[in-house]
Amino acid sequence: MSEKERQVTLGDSEKEVAQIERERKDGNSSESSELEWTEEEEAAIRWKIDLHTVPLVTLLYMLCFLDRINIGNARIQGLSKDLNMVQGVKFNWALSIFYIVYLFVEVPSNILLKKIGPRFYLPLLVCGFGFISLCTAFVHDFGGLMAARAFLGVFEGGAMPGMAFFLSCFYKRNELLFRIGIYVSAASIAGAFGGLLATGLSRIPEWGVASMRIHTWRNIFFFEGLVTIIIGLLAPIWMPTTPSDAYFLNERERAIAAERLVREHKADPAEQVTWSHIKQAVFCIHNYTCALAFFLINITVQGLSVFLPTILQDLGWTNTKAQLYSVPPYVAACVLAIGVAWASDKTGKRGIWLAAFSTLAITGFAILRFVEGHPNIRYMAVFFVTVGAFPGGPGFLSWAMNNSAGPSVRAITSAYVVSLGTIGGIVATWTYIYWDAPKYHTGHTINLVGQIVTFFLAVFGIFYCNRENRVRAAGKRDHRLEGLSEDEQHELGSRHPRFRYWT
Repeated sequence: MSEKERQVTLGDSEKEVAQIERERKDGNSSESSELEWTEEEEAAIRWKIDLHTVPLVTLLYMLCFLDRINIGNARIQGLSKDLNMVQGVKFNWALSIFYIVYLFVEVPSNILLKKIGPRFYLPLLVCGFGFISLCTAFVHDFGGLMAARAFLGVFEGGAMPGMAFFLSCFYKRNELLFRIGIYVSAASIAGAFGGLLATGLSRIPEWGVASMRIHTWRNIFFFEGLVTIIIGLLAPIWMPTTPSDAYFLNERERAIAAERLVREHKADPAEQVTWSHIKQAVFCIHNYTCALAFFLINITVQGLSVFLPTILQDLGWTNTKAQLYSVPPYVAACVLAIGVAWASDKTGKRGIWLAAFSTLAITGFAILRFVEGHPNIRYMAVFFVTVGAFPGGPGFLSWAMNNSAGPSVRAITSAYVVSLGTIGGIVATWTYIYWDAPKYHTGHTINLVGQIVTFFLAVFGIFYCNRENRVRAAGKRDHRLEGLSEDEQHELGSRHPRFRYWT
């Protein structure tokens, strides 16, 4: 080993580190180690990547979330009555089975994504959940609905973590949250369009064959599923696989797009997932902080996504008015979520933004819980809840991914955090029960407490990451390097003494 290799560590010059990584592989300085570029070139390349990744992923996730939550819109358009689910908790079970299945497929799905590549795997998932949504239009009883929701969970389980990992393969740490924020804001867009689409689709005149008539709520599932399938089939035409083979870049641009990430992450983007990577993601305190917060955020976001039309209807509004009044809170949440993501990337901070906006959600749920009557005031509280809670999902997910070193660890982290957070979706399906209507004290109390805990988790995350950075700067983690070869030091990932956490 040369003297240069012994001196350079993970925290030294990015160019030298990237060069040594390649020298270790082939014993020679590679051509890419000499590659240089201007900030203007990098900005132009990043813009091209933006155009070919972010809008597509946003559209696909909007369809994913729309096919997930349309059951809430269908409920007040006759689904509960037609399937004999007006009384009892059958509707809640239909929601729960989706998240139970969803929970178990996220990590395996991301491992498959890493092996197969996103260009065909992600669109396959989209076509899958679109087909299941379409088939839901033909269910006749509670058992059929349960089966449809279970299969929907199989295909949707890999969508969110898969799309987050896909974006992380194209962007640096200080660029990631803004892009994830845009695509996760598709949940808000889906919530907004869901009410409008449900209103329009439910009014399509009855059609179909004599043995299977399609009407009202069945139209919602059929047409939304059909559109999803069509877009999923077209998606591979536009979707790239990796920066190094992006069809919309020339040879030099592809080299720069790939090299800038090697120098950012000090890792080979093509590395395969190993048990070491899985352990780094699973045994990380910060990941559990983000996962627990994501769990609590999910109780609110997933709960509102399927129950908001019902909550608004119970304020005394008609079905159509409740559908339409569900739109503005989601629009506000979408705009704020993107704004928070942009500001967080620009400031290089995560926790302070997450803590600040969780206070808005706390305020909203406090009003919903303790203010009775006054429908307009309670409707205002819904705005506080959506704009306060919806930025938290992409925020905590990207915070965990930012503090994971290496593409394979990030792939496991994104799936693992979302998997643990998905348990919140299961809880959400039981927060608003029909016998608790119209005040829903239990559901609002659960969410109020959850958002308070989310605030303190964000504060704890700031404290933990700042403290760990100070300890490492003082050299108190250098003992981790003792007796390790260069390869073994590299495998430390985020535990490396030179690695610095985002706060």
